[in-house]
Order: sequence, then structure tokens, then C-alpha cells
Amino acid sequence: MRFNAKDLALLAKRPSGCFDKEGKLKICRLVGDEKLIEPRERWCRLKGNLLFLMKNKSSEASEVVILERCWVVEFRSKTDVSIILKFQSGEPDLYLEAASKPDCEAWAVALGEANSEGLRNKIQQLRRLIMEIKEERASDEARQFLPSSQVDSLGEPQFTSIQRIANEPKLEFSLACKGLVAATRDRKLNTFIQVSVVHPAEHILTRYSSTEIVEGTRDPLFLTGVTFPPEYPIYEETKIKLTVYDVKDKSQGTVRTSVLPDHKEPRADVGRSFLGCTTFRVGDLVKSKEQQLTLTLRTSDGGKTVGTIEVNLVKMGEFEDGEMGHITTDAQDQKCALVRECTTPEGLSGKDNLPSLNAVLKNPICKLYRFPTSDNKWMRIREQMAETTLSFHVPKELINLHIKEDMRRNQELKDLGELAPHWDNMRKSVIAHCDQMLSMYQDTLAELGKHTGSSFKSSCSKGEKTLEFIPINLHLQRMHVHSPRLKDALYDVITVGAPAAHFQGFKNGGLRKLLSKFEAERRNTGYQCIYYSPENTAKAKEVLSNINHLQPLISSHADLLLNSASQHSPDSLKNSLKMLSEKTELFVHAFKDQLVRSALLALYTARPGCVIKKPAVPRNSAEEGDDLKHQDHPSQIKRQDSIPHHSEYDEEEWDRVWANVGKSLNCVIAMVDRLLEKDSSKIKEGENDPSAADCKVLHAGGDWYEQLYPLVITLKDCMGEVVTRAKQSMAFVLLQELACGLPQCLMLTLRRDIVFSQALAGLVCGFIIKLHTSLHDQGFLQQLHTVGLLVQYEGLLSTYSEEAGMLEDMAVGISDLQKVMFKVIEAKSEDFLPIITGRREHYVIEVQLPAKMFELLPQEIKEGKLLRMYPVLFNVGINEQQTLAERFGDTTLQENINQENLELLKEYYNLFTEKMPPDCLPHFQEQNDLKGLLENLHQNIQAKRRKNVEIMWLAATICRKLNGVRFTCCKSAKDRTSMSVTLEQCSILRDEHQLHKDFFIRALDCMRRMPHRECTEECQMQKVCIQHDTTDGFPKVLQTSRRDIWKS
Repeated sequence: MRFNAKDLALLAKRPSGCFDKEGKLKICRLVGDEKLIEPRERWCRLKGNLLFLMKNKSSEASEVVILERCWVVEFRSKTDVSIILKFQSGEPDLYLEAASKPDCEAWAVALGEANSEGLRNKIQQLRRLIMEIKEERASDEARQFLPSSQVDSLGEPQFTSIQRIANEPKLEFSLACKGLVAATRDRKLNTFIQVSVVHPAEHILTRYSSTEIVEGTRDPLFLTGVTFPPEYPIYEETKIKLTVYDVKDKSQGTVRTSVLPDHKEPRADVGRSFLGCTTFRVGDLVKSKEQQLTLTLRTSDGGKTVGTIEVNLVKMGEFEDGEMGHITTDAQDQKCALVRECTTPEGLSGKDNLPSLNAVLKNPICKLYRFPTSDNKWMRIREQMAETTLSFHVPKELINLHIKEDMRRNQELKDLGELAPHWDNMRKSVIAHCDQMLSMYQDTLAELGKHTGSSFKSSCSKGEKTLEFIPINLHLQRMHVHSPRLKDALYDVITVGAPAAHFQGFKNGGLRKLLSKFEAERRNTGYQCIYYSPENTAKAKEVLSNINHLQPLISSHADLLLNSASQHSPDSLKNSLKMLSEKTELFVHAFKDQLVRSALLALYTARPGCVIKKPAVPRNSAEEGDDLKHQDHPSQIKRQDSIPHHSEYDEEEWDRVWANVGKSLNCVIAMVDRLLEKDSSKIKEGENDPSAADCKVLHAGGDWYEQLYPLVITLKDCMGEVVTRAKQSMAFVLLQELACGLPQCLMLTLRRDIVFSQALAGLVCGFIIKLHTSLHDQGFLQQLHTVGLLVQYEGLLSTYSEEAGMLEDMAVGISDLQKVMFKVIEAKSEDFLPIITGRREHYVIEVQLPAKMFELLPQEIKEGKLLRMYPVLFNVGINEQQTLAERFGDTTLQENINQENLELLKEYYNLFTEKMPPDCLPHFQEQNDLKGLLENLHQNIQAKRRKNVEIMWLAATICRKLNGVRFTCCKSAKDRTSMSVTLEQCSILRDEHQLHKDFFIRALDCMRRMPHRECTEECQMQKVCIQHDTTDGFPKVLQTSRRDIWKS
């Protein structure tokens, strides 16, 4: 950064009244939690975003801290008077200590508001305050001029609403100009229209949107229309102002398309010049007989006529005719991708599914286009981008589950009992570290609970610690196509930033490399602790999960059995016994693993003063098999190599305890059979002697309960003993996993949780939207519960520098999604947000549907069948960093990921062809054999060509043909993602809806003007078209639109 040292020195010496805040603070730098030196007292002066540090009030400034891209950490305790400044750049933190708590709080507020972000928040707050004041003033003024019929009993002005279909835009219209007059005769006009809105209650001009630029004609017909979303406050009394500009320099011509209040005309700088403007009432357009207005364009003084403008009301279900000969285009021999889909959106406009879908999607941005087809007809396209509430809902639910799981694990470690000093010290260290991580999760959850405002995380926040579990720029990108000769179609793509731990950084790589390195190092720590393989560690977690799940169920069924006995209900007794037997059998088989036995041995040797017993009688697996009904003896599996074998250890003790559960159950079963047999004999006797039978029945209920009660108590006691031993042994296994890698193990778990949280939020969003879109597609629903859902991720990350680490994180996060199962349930309330249950590596997402929608599902899904996911990732780096990686670096990571996921895709295809009929696939205009596409994809992956975007297009085509869900990801889901998505959309229009080949480039131009949400919300870009310098190094098919991309 360049700065003028003299000017800064003069600024630091200005009088005290010129500064925002000043005073004494003790200051030092921090690396991690360590202070480099003891804090030294400095006189601090704050001016704007500059913090001057001086030895005393009259000395020169020794240091200047620029308060940008940093945040303030204030400690909330009553005694702590220190705050910390953290910097996104990674430079050491700045520790500041005040003299008192009030002074500390004042400095925290001042520093927090000092940067440009704080200033932007102040400006937004002031704007909102001004708008509120103007709304109050406008309502008072409107009351004086409006007729009394338009004023309600409360005195508020009433306006006429526009009647539209639910969840459809309130108003849509297209624009065209004729006979525009240029300043000079020879001038070829390059025009666009700025659309502004005058609200009737405010009388304030608000910029709303603009069209694309049409070059070289005085009769431009604009392909980009204007659309007002359902929640926009527009009425028949609303006025719309249309301003036409001539663009001399196209790079200066595109104006903001977001809704920005501005009471002044857009300035006419050297890049564009004002031609003319006109205004019309919305009611005039809606009520016009032809649903069309022809308006005269006049200069700003209202005198000179400079042409006319046609406004046509648009309804997606109707067609329009028009001449297209005067539309100019410079597109010749264009190239494009091969991406196809045809989904019939039947029932999507119904009101039944709106509440549940609106619970997930919010704040849509809509764009309207009309493009010519190859047979000279018009097709209409509505493009919509929407946020999702799941960006925050899913991570908060996950963190809450992590907290509960970790608290349960910590308690299990504490319940291990007395251990030898070495193991006890190890346990104390592990618990201390786990408590720190647990506190961090709790703090993160508390901070997310305070979050208000936008429902997505913008890219500039990807380095914020409090938001590290939140996905970046998660949005739905939807294209609704209405063609003259084809069915309406919906095409959805979920766009999201690559799931990665940005706050933790990528200095040492991503999860793929870190996990491999950690596992190799953990194998070499056997002298400190016992090494268990990742498979055995996962098995231990599964056993603990089964215990926590089955034990309360068995206890509940046992109580139901006793209740049935007390009521003397034979049928209920049989049903209760059946459920108890099934759950107990599952419980017993959960411990049918050598891991439990070997872990018990290891735990036994870790006890202080353990005594090893030699079994008195050799094992007899045949006898044991007789004792356990319907059970096989545990297979003999080789012991862990690192566990010493104690020949005198009494291994039969665990077998006896384990077998006692089965024996107790057999006793209960035998007693129930005996009771039922006696009952049936009494009924036969009663037929002969009714009076005697009545007397016996009075005491039968009590007899049943009294005879079953001690057997059920014995079963519960035996089960409790098994649970205690098994829990301790499995907790000991987890202790080894944690102790072998502190603190790296916990940090890797945290990183994996962060990445998984981001990936899962996108997956849940994609599943819900796909389910709503395909509720009337019986073939898809059958595929969903028979085979599962294919989820294809298109990655655009390079394999160079930090992005290689992001790709490693992303690959692991997406792979972890294979362990996620979905379940569709009927909603019992108006809250339709999904419910997440389970534990790490085994989550179930319960998607709630309203009753009318739930009834449309197949019986298998309604009965709660778990639905599998098949996520696959194909990555092709396309930017200039990938050029460096291909020439001077290494692309092995990308090649390995693509090859591994190709095998997963083939596995899904084989499963699909085995279980599903071919007629359940969607129909396409251009049919390609799936087997041939897979072979083509395999050849392209093996070819190892540079920036081979054919891999992306083939994978996307296969995904759509297999009814899958599509994701497109890059670092921040902005430039590269928007380039890919818009090209894919135009390709679909060309291949599936007969887009005229001469208008492919213009269609691409129009769609690439659609702003991503981040630009819309934060107003960061004056123009939203993709700039040339952002596409350096891109393949030609993905570069900006003035390229030869038709013949790809």
C-alpha cells in the first residue's frame, strides 16, 4: 500500500479535538495466544480507519495500524479490560489493554466502527432512517390529495393491487424502441434502457433495473425484460420511468441492476449520453386492450421527440408474434457445450407446495428474457436466483448435534473408572482438550444464534471465524423456459463456494493431505498408546451409538411386556414379546465383534494392580451356541498387533456376561409361552364349567405379572452389565484415538466438521428442491427409493497454491456426504424446515412435507425408508492459476479425484440399470446413450488434456439424464461459477428449445448481466457484466461472450 509518511505524521500531531478517540492503552503483538513482549503503554489516537500509536501525547507516531479487513474480539468478563484486533491477512494480532472496563468497552465500539464496513453499516442505517421519515411524510401528504374513498378508517392511503397467480411475479413487460434520433446522422446507436420506479406513497424515484445494450441500430428490440417479484410493493397507481441512453464506451454502459434509492438522474459521463425518457402508470399498461403501450420519448426539457418506445405486458403462458429482422447480431460460427435436460414442472404452480418451499427459499431475484427460436418464434425465459434459509439452519443444527455428541463422549471417558497413572494422565489431558473444543463449538453456536440480516454468507466473510461453518454464496439458480412448441421446463443448478476451512487456511494443505499425514504419524505412536485403525475406531463409535439407541428401546418394550401381563392381554403380550425379542437380538449381535473383546483386555491391563486369571475350563463354542438361541458364536478374528496377549486373562468372563442376555431373553420367552399355554387350557375348561373359569380369570392377571417380573428384571440387569462393560471398552478405544494425536486429532475433527457442514447445507437444499420439482414424476420417485439420488458437483478450482488445499477439503467433504441418509416425513406443524438426527459419519435428514404433498409419495417413502445419496465430484481448473499448475506444478490431485469419482458414477449407473426400467429416464431432444457418454467421460479423464472442460459437460449431461442434482462450485461461487452456469443455460436453450444459432452470443450476453446475490446485496459493483480481466486464462468456451464458442 502506498502512503505519504509526511501527511500521516502531520495528521498524528493535530489537536485533540480532531480525533474520533484518543487515550492511553497497553499494547503488544500476539502470535497464537502468546505475547511476543510484555504490553507497553502507548498514547493511541483514532482517526477514521487509522490508529496512531505514540510513546506519549507529544511524540511522533511510532506506528500506524490500518483498521481494514480486521475485527475486534472483546472479552465479556467483568474483570477483563483487554481487547484483541485480528487481521484477515494473517499478521500477528494486536493486544490492547485499557485502564478500566468502561474505557475498554468504549475503545471496542470505536475500533469496531472505524473500518469501511462499519461506515457502510452506518450509511445503511441512516438510509433506512431517512426512508422511514420520508414514508411518514409521504403518507401525510398523500392524505391531502387522495379522494376520501381511497382512505381507510385509519386514515392510511389505499392503492389498487395487481392480481397475479400466487408465487408468480406481480408484473413483467418487455421493451423495444423505434426511430431513435442520434446526435449526428452517421452515429450508430448503442442503446440501453434504465428502468426507475416512482412509488405512489413516496413520490421518490428509485432505480430498479436496466436492459442489455443493443449495438448498431436505431430500432433496438431488447431481449431482457423487466420483472417485479411477488413481494414487491407495486400498484396500479405506481409510475415507471424509462430512460434511454446511448453508450459510447460499452464498458461504461451497464448500470446497477439492484434496487437502489436515488433521487437524482444517473450522471451522463463520457461513457454514455442521455437520449430521452418517458413515464407511464402501471394501471394503464395492465388495463390496456392490447396490453401494450406505445410511448413517445422526449428530451429532458420535454420539448424534442427522439423516438418511441413500446411496452408489452408479458404473461409466461402466452405467446407473442414479432418481426425479428431488425435485431442485430455479430455472432457467427459460435461454439457451445452439450448440456441437456427436460423436466416438466407439473403441479409446481399449485398452492399446496408453496409454504414448504418458501420455508427454504427467500429473497428471489428474477430476470425476464425473450429469445427467438430457429423457426422464428419467441420463447420466454424467466431466470431466478434465490437465497436459502438452510445456509444457517443446517450448520446450527449440526453444531448442536456435535455439542451433544462431544458431551456424551467426555462423560464416557470420565466413566472409564480407575486407571493406572499413565492412562489416567492421558485421560485428563484428552478431556481438557475436548472441553476446550466443546467450548469453542458452544461459542460458535451462540454467535450464529445472534446473526441477523442476510441468509447467506458472502465471499468477503469467508475468513470470519464465527461464520466458518456457513457455506459461501449458497443459492438456487433456476431457469423456467416457456417454448411455443414444447412443454414448459425447469432447469435448476445449486451454486455455492467450495466447502473449505478458509479461516484455518491452507498452508499445510487440505483435509485429503492432512488426514493421510495424520494417519501415518499416528501409526508410529504405539509406544505411548494403543493404535487402532480408522475402521476399528469407526466400529467403536457405531457400537456406542447402537448401545445408546437400543438400550432405552429394550427397556421400553420390557415395560410394555409387563403392562400387557398385568392387563392379561394375550395378543398384546405376544406383540410386546416379539418387539422385545427383535431389539434384544439386535443388541446382542451389536457386540459380536472381536474389537469389544480385545478392547476389554486392553482396558483390563490399564487398571491399577490388575490380576490375570487363567480360564479353568477351555472354551466350548458348541455349548455356548446351545445357550444362545438364534445366535452364532463370534468368529475368531486376529487380535490387534499392538495389544499384548495375556494368556492368563479370563476371556470367558465377557462371553458369560454377553451370553447371559440371550439366556435371560430365552427365559422370558419360555415363561410367556407357558403362560399363554395355561391360558388357552383355562379357556377350554371354562367352556365346560363357566363359574370356575371366572374365578380363575380374576387372579390370572396378577399371576402373569408376578411370574414375569423377576425374569424381566434379570434381563435388564444382564443388559446393564453388558452396557457398562461395552461402553467402557469402546470409550477406551476412543481414548487411544484422541491421545495418539493431540491436539491435531481434534483440530482435524473441527476442520472436517466445518467442511461437512458447508457441504451438507448445499445437499439438503438441492434434495428439497429436487423433491418439490419432481413430486409428480413417478419414475423419479421410484428411482429415489430403489436406487438413490445422484448428486453431481462441478468444481472449477485450480490445483495451484491455496486452491489446491480448498480442493482437498472439498473432496473429503463431498465424500463424507455418502454417509448421509434422507427420510421424508409428514409435517405436523407449519414449520417445514428439515430435522437432522444422528452422529458424525451417520446423519439422517428428515424432510417435512405438507399432508397433501406427502400423499403423492410412494408407499415405501411414506413408510420411512431411508434414501441414499451418491455424491460425485469432477473438477477442472480453468483460470490462470491452473495454467501455472499445468506448466510448472502438479495436476495429480485433480486427476485422482476425477478418476475416483468416475468409478463411483459407474457404480451408480450399474445399480440404476439393474433395478430401474429405461423408460423412467427423462426425455431429451437430442438422445445420447448413457453408456456411450460414460465411455466418453472415461476417455477424456484418461487423456489428461489441459483445461479439458469436456469433462464438466459430459458429467453434467450424465447427471441430468440420471435425474440427478447439479452443483457448480468455485472459490466464492461468483465469476467462474456464473460463467459456467450461464453457458450451460444457453446450451440448454440451443439444444433443447431450438434457440436461434445467430442469437446464442446475445443470449449469453444478457444472462451474464444477471448479478450474483453478493453484488446485489452489497452494491459492490457498478456494473455486473463479467470483466475481461477476470477471465484471463479461461478456456475459450468460458471466456467473455465476444469469443468464437459455437463449434465446441
